[in-house]
Amino acid sequence: QVQLVESGGGLVQPGGSLRLSCAASGFTFSEYVLAWVRQAPGKGLEWVSSIYRDGTLADSVKGRFTISRDNAKNIIYLQMKTLKYEDTAVYFCTKVITESRSSLMPFYDYWGQGTQVTVSS
Repeated sequence: QVQLVESGGGLVQPGGSLRLSCAASGFTFSEYVLAWVRQAPGKGLEWVSSIYRDGTLADSVKGRFTISRDNAKNIIYLQMKTLKYEDTAVYFCTKVITESRSSLMPFYDYWGQGTQVTVSS
């Protein structure tokens, strides 16, 4: 059974840093694109970053966030630096459906429970 478990969220001041982790199980980890998607309070879902062999980032976080993966440990990370108020959201780890991974609108078949990131002074 596929499982995605996020951790690392918390309360941080503007300009601070956090590292999110997503521990995956139940599938051949290295064969799939994984992504971070976030939902701010009262807002819709926003794609943040994806990684297969290489990582890609949304313009809103480019230069501040870094995505990485450890295939030996079945973990993906999101290193977040220079955090802003608008980064406040629940961050979800998601598994990308392979057939949609090259699409401008990829689809996700499994989601983690989410981890809360709150940026506040």
